[in-house]
Amino acid sequence: MGELYWLRRPIAHRGLHDAARGIVENSVSAVKAAMRKGLAVEVDLQRAAGDMPVVFHDVTLDRLTDESGPVAARDVDTLRTIPLNNGGDRILSLPDLLELVGDTVPLLLEVKSDGKRNSAFEANIATLLAAYSGPVAVMSFDPHAVAAFRHHAPALPRGLVSCRFADKISKTHLSLLQRFAMRHLLTSVFARPHFVAYDVRALPAVAPLIAKFVAGLPLLAWTVRTQADLERALRYADAPIFEEIAP
Repeated sequence: MGELYWLRRPIAHRGLHDAARGIVENSVSAVKAAMRKGLAVEVDLQRAAGDMPVVFHDVTLDRLTDESGPVAARDVDTLRTIPLNNGGDRILSLPDLLELVGDTVPLLLEVKSDGKRNSAFEANIATLLAAYSGPVAVMSFDPHAVAAFRHHAPALPRGLVSCRFADKISKTHLSLLQRFAMRHLLTSVFARPHFVAYDVRALPAVAPLIAKFVAGLPLLAWTVRTQADLERALRYADAPIFEEIAP
């Protein structure tokens, strides 16, 4: 897909955030900081009440706000009133983000999944993106979410996010077979991704390199935080998803 040229360039992870300067991840300030440098922006989409998307990473509000409890327990209008920890920004809705960015820089949207299979969340995201004219792509660890975008918006660029799935959370929530299939991108059979984003710490690995060199899919490396990470990303992938370092 020719429009995916920007997936071969560095992408700012959750915007160009910097806690020391009071720039919180996934915030207006972080997005604007990336835009000023002409960088593509990656942000997270979390499920709010009614299966509507907001720009937020965590399942709960506790880490980045003075509120507590699940994001999914609040509606979008309520979440948009909640200040982030820097005090100057509030949680963004997806329409807020699209209006902020316009078509000035590309947007990479990581869609968080709670394992639901009704695809209403993905359908709502697809609807909101339908009228957006700027370069945009979606991606998710959940291959069923990626497959849902294949159904609801087949022309929307979609990617699979993957890693070794060796952490405690993965071992708790995913079976050995699921982890094997996701690690080796076997779920591509039904998700049909246009690109892959793979944990930089797991590179080189057979599956993402086959995706890159045999299937010709753009390969992103996440999350690049050090010079060693960057060197690894540039050696094996097309572009880094980075933070805490200038690519």
